[in-house]
This record gives sequence, C-alpha cells and structure tokens, in this order.
Amino acid sequence: MHPVNAPSPSVSRGGRAARLAVPAGLLAAVTGAFAYVGAVDPNEPGHYPVCPLLHLTGLYCPGCGGLRSAHAVAHGDLLAALQANAPAVLGYAGFAVLWTVWVVRAARGAPAPRIDPPPVLLWSLGALVLVFTVVRNLPFGGWLHP
Repeated sequence: MHPVNAPSPSVSRGGRAARLAVPAGLLAAVTGAFAYVGAVDPNEPGHYPVCPLLHLTGLYCPGCGGLRSAHAVAHGDLLAALQANAPAVLGYAGFAVLWTVWVVRAARGAPAPRIDPPPVLLWSLGALVLVFTVVRNLPFGGWLHP
C-alpha cells in the first residue's frame, strides 16, 4: 500500500516528462540550428548576412567566425572550429555542460541549477572577450581572424 502523500508511478512519469520538456525543446532548437549551419556552409558567400561591424569598419567583432566554428563543430572538425572562433567553441562546450547538469537535475526532480556567477567572473569574461577582440584586430593577431 502506498502512503497517502506518495505520488503514484503514473504521476511520477508524467512529472518527469514535464520537467524534461523544456530542456528537450531547447536541445531540439540548438540541434536544429547546428544542423542548418552544418548544411548551409557559412564559408560560401551569400548564405548569411554580413557582420555589420566588419562590413562598415573592417574590424572583426568577437562573434565573427562563430557560424564558421559552428559549421566545423557540426562536421566534427574541432581544430577548424577553434581556428574560426575559439571563444565560441568554449561557449558551445559551456552550454553542453550546463544543459547536461540541468537535465540530470530535472530527471532527479531537483530544481534547475541557479546560475548566479559572481561579478568578478562576469568582469573577467568580459575582459577576456575584449582582449580577444582587440588582439584579433591588431597586425600580429592575424592568426585569430576567422
């Protein structure tokens, strides 16, 4: 006999499916985006809009090369992805880790992880992106061009 407050097995399964619906939907959206970028090569001109900063100033923004890196990741070429935009690849990996933690916690019935980074981490990440952006636009930073 089940205790009065214990959920029935059918409710537990429905609850688990409901808890996993949002992470699954997000994974479907990200997978769809990577599949599209994997199928439509950003290395060929005319498929995607031009970066406005690059077009107007000739300077590379921190996101320049992000689609090329996603294309390379979709094709399993990690070296080309890192060459196109290393911070973007780190972002993909960070997303994968956070998504996995979210799914495991949701499957166990725990609340979604709260992401509350300390300000020093946010400032440090911002400084790294700024340094990356400046260095890739200097004459000796050509190896960081997408």
